[in-house]
Amino acid sequence: MAYEGDTPRSAAIDRSDRPGHIGWVLLLAGVLVGATLSLRFLDIEQTQPLILGLLAFFAMAGVFFLFAMAIGVVQFPGQTARNDITKLMADTSGDGLVVIEDDGRITYANDAYLSIAGLQGGDVRPVERLFMGAPEVSEAIYRLAQAAREHRTGTEEIRLSPSLSGAQEFGWYRVRVRPVPRPNGRQAALWTISEVTHERERQENVFQELQHAIDYLDHAPAGFLSVDPEGSIIYLNATLASWLDYDLAQVGSGGLNLTDIVPRDVVSLMTSFSGEPGSVRTETFDLDLRRRNGQFLPVRLYHRIAFGQDGRMGPSRTLVLNRSAGGEVDEGQRAAEVRFARFFNNTPIAIATVDQAGRVVHANAPFTKLFGALTRMAESGATGASILDPFRERAPIEAALKAAAENRGDIPPLELQTTGDSGGSVRVWVTPVGDTGADGETAILYALDTTDFRKVEEQLAQSQKMNAVGQLAGGVAHDFNNVLQAIIGYSDLLLANHRPTDPSFQDIMQIKQNANRAASLVRQLLAFSRRQTLRPEVLNLNDRLYDLSMLLKRLLGERVELDLSHGRDLWFVKADVNQFEQVVVNLAVNARDAMPGGGKLAIRTGNVSAAEAARLNVSAMPPADYVVVEVSDTGSGMTPDVVEKIFEPFFTTKEVGKGTGLGLSTVFGIVKQSGGYIDVDSKLGEGTTFRIYLPRHVQEVQEAPEEAKADAPKKPAADMTGQGTILLVEDEDPVRAVNARALSARGYTVLEAASGIEAMEIIQERGAPVDLVVSDVVMPEMDGPTLLRELRKLYPDLKVIFVSGYAEEAFRKNLPEGEDFNFLPKPFSLRQLVETVKQAMVR
Repeated sequence: MAYEGDTPRSAAIDRSDRPGHIGWVLLLAGVLVGATLSLRFLDIEQTQPLILGLLAFFAMAGVFFLFAMAIGVVQFPGQTARNDITKLMADTSGDGLVVIEDDGRITYANDAYLSIAGLQGGDVRPVERLFMGAPEVSEAIYRLAQAAREHRTGTEEIRLSPSLSGAQEFGWYRVRVRPVPRPNGRQAALWTISEVTHERERQENVFQELQHAIDYLDHAPAGFLSVDPEGSIIYLNATLASWLDYDLAQVGSGGLNLTDIVPRDVVSLMTSFSGEPGSVRTETFDLDLRRRNGQFLPVRLYHRIAFGQDGRMGPSRTLVLNRSAGGEVDEGQRAAEVRFARFFNNTPIAIATVDQAGRVVHANAPFTKLFGALTRMAESGATGASILDPFRERAPIEAALKAAAENRGDIPPLELQTTGDSGGSVRVWVTPVGDTGADGETAILYALDTTDFRKVEEQLAQSQKMNAVGQLAGGVAHDFNNVLQAIIGYSDLLLANHRPTDPSFQDIMQIKQNANRAASLVRQLLAFSRRQTLRPEVLNLNDRLYDLSMLLKRLLGERVELDLSHGRDLWFVKADVNQFEQVVVNLAVNARDAMPGGGKLAIRTGNVSAAEAARLNVSAMPPADYVVVEVSDTGSGMTPDVVEKIFEPFFTTKEVGKGTGLGLSTVFGIVKQSGGYIDVDSKLGEGTTFRIYLPRHVQEVQEAPEEAKADAPKKPAADMTGQGTILLVEDEDPVRAVNARALSARGYTVLEAASGIEAMEIIQERGAPVDLVVSDVVMPEMDGPTLLRELRKLYPDLKVIFVSGYAEEAFRKNLPEGEDFNFLPKPFSLRQLVETVKQAMVR
């Protein structure tokens, strides 16, 4: 670059100005010549005014042009660009600048670019011809050229070997391109080339220094880690990782949680500190870290935490000292400290020392977990942070602290209830310190959380009560079934001998209908006692609820809205479809009765994974995959006292004559017998929600949902008559008599036995097998399964039908595995009996 005085003279190339064109001058001259020649065709009188007017116009135009040049409105081409300060800045920029039109023509290049690119054959080399060499260089330049063609902005850093000047082995260049709009509407691209070799060298030096610092910290003779407020380890040095037997390459940053290496009680203590905004706090812990192989490492932690201006806890700076054997400290003292730290922090009992006013002075990790809020208040120096605060009754703990201050050693343990919505129970032991400690300690508190024990005790008591009621209900139902069996049987005999036009026919029908109604109540008792007969099938509950929706709408009426929501990709369950429908109908009817003024009943289904089930805290429900059916209403709701009793049989809140009290007990029994669980959530005045959890059924290859089963139900034979000898074993005389009459009327030869022993005597005296054995299950002296085993010894292929008021599963476990028999639940009609006998005889 050359200079004249103080004004720099740039050698930059600028072809952006538009030069004047000779055509405009020729055009103007032609116009003037034409105007002059046209005057010859006019008279002198007419031409004089025109000539004077033309001369006046040119005179005024000349004066205006002179004034415009004087004030700078009119300038000669190129003058503005050469005097523009912006152009001067571009010309003298240290970065190479070049403007390239879309057609590839270079319209501008500053001095820096010319020094980089130089001239070749009188032309400036474009950027693409400057950077050539390795494939990665060509790829980067191609990406920038593509961006220029598409009028986009692009940036690349390119390593060129050798450098553009050739003075260095290599050079780093930052190449940028961006679109530049032109006044003529066309687009150009501005390329900028900056040499950043020294900048990259500085970055590499800083990176190397940082690597050295990390290496020093990683291999320091002490462990170091940093923990965020959520308990995640965001940094772990190599020394501590080797102590804990972890590979940093596999764990990485954030790969471990504090709970992986520290006892959970201590975790809650380390992540629950509070402090003043802007303050720094350091705590010391003596504890055992857990290695990857499960072994323990005794350490001392210096846990330093800084608090932000908003009072929130930031990441920790934690120094870890190895306290295992082999150090410089006295081994006896070290061992004693380690043992005490283990006992104090790892015991499941919460321990704390308090002063005479009940303030917490020192506490271990379990105490912090049990009374976390109280401990944090004490540590932050808040007033009123007393051990008396978390308990509903303050008098017992006050009396115990007073006795400890008097050095009494016979203070009985206390059973206390904690405050809060979820109030739990705690057993507290208070012992005196003796001589008042340096911090004013007067008593030691030992606390044990007994909330779970109380819940288990209550659940056990409730379960024992329900089992006792269930056994009573099951026994009553079984005996009552025999009575109903006789009533229904004799009603069928009478109906067979009377025509519908007989006056007594309707009376007999009333007897049978009321007997069937009583049988329905008995089935509810058996459902509660879990002794009813189930026919489980593989079900999709969404399909079952859809089929049931029309019935539910009719049951609910017009004032109650039904909202049915199906879960997506619902898992299959295995349950009795009829019993499941009965469960839903019972819950819907109860919800309708709880909304006399109308409301909304919502039924929803969904999948519950094992992890979600573990968080639900449903009583006695183990973690597993379940399908949930949620039935919620907007009715009157229930009080907690009522919720505790709703599943008990014969308990009802309805008026006399409007409820049997067996609806929800039936629901409870069916769900439990199906292997499921039921949970209730109700608030007075807000509504009630029942959630039924049925175990997920994973289908085997040979199984299929009930919709896909191709086997059609067996159709009973139209002709119910038959031939053959049937051994009828029944200990109830009326039941045996009516069944024998019904079978004899159909053409069978019936041998009657009042017990299993009598049946064996008949078979032995006969000396030949019978065609079929119809036997009760529960009988004195010899029950049905025992009778079957004895008969199988004599005749292995003997056909058997069991009848019982209990469920088939109740006695199947007493039979040999794979035993083949038919089953008929009581009470049954005579038609059902002869149909079952006919089907068994023809098999």
